Amino acid sequence: MKHYILVHGAWGAAWEFNKVAQLLKDEGNIVIALDLPGHGENKADISDVTMDSYVQTVVDAISSIDDKVVLIGHSLAGAIISQVAELVPEKIDRLIYVAAMLLKNGDSPLEVMQHDPHGELLPNTIFSEDGSYATLTQETVRNILLNDVKNEAYLERIIPKFLFKQATEPFMAKAQLSDEKFGGVIKYYIKASIDKVISPSAQDKMLTNWQVTKVFTLESGHFPLTSIPEELVETIIKIG
Repeated sequence: MKHYILVHGAWGAAWEFNKVAQLLKDEGNIVIALDLPGHGENKADISDVTMDSYVQTVVDAISSIDDKVVLIGHSLAGAIISQVAELVPEKIDRLIYVAAMLLKNGDSPLEVMQHDPHGELLPNTIFSEDGSYATLTQETVRNILLNDVKNEAYLERIIPKFLFKQATEPFMAKAQLSDEKFGGVIKYYIKASIDKVISPSAQDKMLTNWQVTKVFTLESGHFPLTSIPEELVETIIKIG
């Protein structure tokens, strides 16, 4: 039995992990899927939605658990779980990145996206006049975030869940990571081979930033947790 904490990315919420969480629970594990500040049921003003507030939410969840935890971060949450591991490395059994940001020290998620010529999300993101938040259109969610989800009824149900204001500060926050703390935590990476948000080439480039125990590849768009949850959980269980 393991303690899993599942952390969603931008424009996300805990609901994205519903199927994954249930499958992991069916294997006898304890699973917590978090709503980060400003997401899902965790209401917050845009000005209070920061990388620090995201990280603190995860640290608080870990502090309530006696055992070490497996942190799974999707997309932007890769940057979050890395920062958490820097703060409390002794509490982390391992980190699992799912099509996620694996930043080197001093990098920001926005910089990764700016240097990803094949990434299609940033050019299709709509920023507010003051730059404090960003939104997506239904077409962007359908064709870029969920490009491999074919169930039309399911798409119609979940696309509206992504149509809210995402604070931009977490994208601009620079990673503060050390070899001694974060560097010593075991890491696994699950690539998405047809990802249009963080392209496979950008994922490959990030994999050179730190030592990763093993890399797995799923034939999936950016959201394997939504499009192929069974295959994702099989991979997570292989990781142990």
